[in-house]
Amino acid sequence: MSTTVWGGLPGGTAAAGLVLVALRVVVLRRPQLAVRVLPYLRDVPRRESGTVPALRSASSSPTTAAAGIFGPFLRSAADVVERVLGGSTSVRRRLDRAGRSDVTVHDFRVEQVLWGVAGFAVVAAIQLVRALTGTADPFAALLLCAVGFACGVLLRDNRLSSQVRLREQEILVEFPTVAELLALAVAAGESPVAALDRVVRRSHGALSDDLAAVLARIRTGEPVAGAFDGLAASTGVPLVARFATGISVAIERGTPLADVLHAQAADVREAGRRQLIESAARKEVAMLAPVVFLVLPVTILFAFFPGVIGLRLTTP
Repeated sequence: MSTTVWGGLPGGTAAAGLVLVALRVVVLRRPQLAVRVLPYLRDVPRRESGTVPALRSASSSPTTAAAGIFGPFLRSAADVVERVLGGSTSVRRRLDRAGRSDVTVHDFRVEQVLWGVAGFAVVAAIQLVRALTGTADPFAALLLCAVGFACGVLLRDNRLSSQVRLREQEILVEFPTVAELLALAVAAGESPVAALDRVVRRSHGALSDDLAAVLARIRTGEPVAGAFDGLAASTGVPLVARFATGISVAIERGTPLADVLHAQAADVREAGRRQLIESAARKEVAMLAPVVFLVLPVTILFAFFPGVIGLRLTTP
């Protein structure tokens, strides 16, 4: 085969790759069907610019793509993980609290299997390197690979719990501001639904997403008190649950809503101060450790070392 042919093969492959990339970019730039249709079927929050946020398609996630390629194996492995671990109700609740209500429990189990496969691959690579050097035991290598798979599965579950904690911390940070905005809007004469719509459109964050879901349920016909009761039942933050319950009771009994919201915001700020004081009290010993083990020995050394040198110089 001539040099021209060998040179043409890489060039043709690169040109075909560029054509495929260009065609894919053209397809991705087309408006999604969900963006054009769903605003007429359900409540989709709009940004200040008036544009509808891009809706994620279920087929665009790496997990779904992997499930499409290795579907039978991943589904059976996810079913095995579900039977071994169980707790689908807890997983569903944590997914909702993490803001991933669009992900099913089975999809999460598939993600756990993928993390387990990644852990298995890492341990297998290490054992392969050890086998090439002649220091690996086959039985121990298989056992360690199984441990790596289990660690990957459990690490994905732990990662979900970490996402829940981070999101709840974001909610606690946002809560006083959102409650004050709601109180100001209600005190200005707006109805609770209009005030909620204004706050959702003006703010962005974890709590705003939860309130947007509440607003969507209200606009689909659910009573306002019932929608806030649902938020109180689904959230994992006690302050937010108390806030939603207070709004529901205020609407049902006719209590001044602005006063309730101001009181809720004040309670959250007071709880934040109390939590900060408790955290400082718990870390008091940790803060003393550098002083006792680092600063104090250096101070003693600087104080006594010149005297010791002086005694040595004056001693005959």
